[in-house]
Amino acid sequence: MNRILTNLTDAGKVIRSMAFSDVVDILIVAALIYLLIRFIRRTNANKVANGILFLVVAMWLSTALNLTVTSFILRQVFEIGILAVIVLFQPEIRRALEKVGSSQLFSLFGREWGGQAIDHVIMETVYACEDMARTRTGALIVFERDNRLNEALSSGTPVDAYVSTELLKNIFYDKSPLHDGAVIIKEGRLAAAGCMLPLSTNASLSRDLGMRHRAGIGVSEQSDAVVVIVSEETGGISVAVDGLLKRHLTQDTFEAILRRELLPLEEPVNQGFFSRLKNGKGKTDAKDKRDEGEE
Repeated sequence: MNRILTNLTDAGKVIRSMAFSDVVDILIVAALIYLLIRFIRRTNANKVANGILFLVVAMWLSTALNLTVTSFILRQVFEIGILAVIVLFQPEIRRALEKVGSSQLFSLFGREWGGQAIDHVIMETVYACEDMARTRTGALIVFERDNRLNEALSSGTPVDAYVSTELLKNIFYDKSPLHDGAVIIKEGRLAAAGCMLPLSTNASLSRDLGMRHRAGIGVSEQSDAVVVIVSEETGGISVAVDGLLKRHLTQDTFEAILRRELLPLEEPVNQGFFSRLKNGKGKTDAKDKRDEGEE
């Protein structure tokens, strides 16, 4: 008990002795650490971070055990590795520096799109997939979350457009030059179309799954993206998350999955849009407007 009181007393003395500049210094360091951790998460750099941590521990052990040659080699590898990391993540580092010099600085600390924007994107996607399933038009739609899909984005055609049912249907129309690739939705906007995705290497996948489904599963295995697939053969709607594929979804189930995966936790996800339409809970006008637009 005395030791605890002594520690609390010492902590109080340290806090009282801190100047304003010390507080600012601590906040800056904390922010840099947070951004570093978030950068690692968003760029799928977990393995790189683990490798750097392993090198640091190995260097410390080799120094502690007086392993001169091993310590020298590890130091050289570490120095070269830092340069390799900078080259490897040059696009992400450049984007971060651009944000620091622009009005997008505070977007480094969180998502730029809120629940209302996500809700709009979800509904436009549900409408589009419903229509494409009815006409058996193949589609592959990827919702980027925390892990960035920069390689896939760079393989497609930049669009940066407002997400709408009509735009999605036009992109995946079988005469469209972009219909074979994937659409990537990033921060509430349709970022790119005609994107190439990595195929899943899971040997246990069903043989009746085509390239579109395997690409959707593949990108969900390598990131935390939510992927929507509409089958060209059957018109079935599927969703891939974390390498798991949920197939032959009903309209209500499809929408409920998107809401659960994409909306903030505080948003209600218990009831789908089509259920609310059937129950007459305030969405009749939206359906009427959509029907008028189609006419």
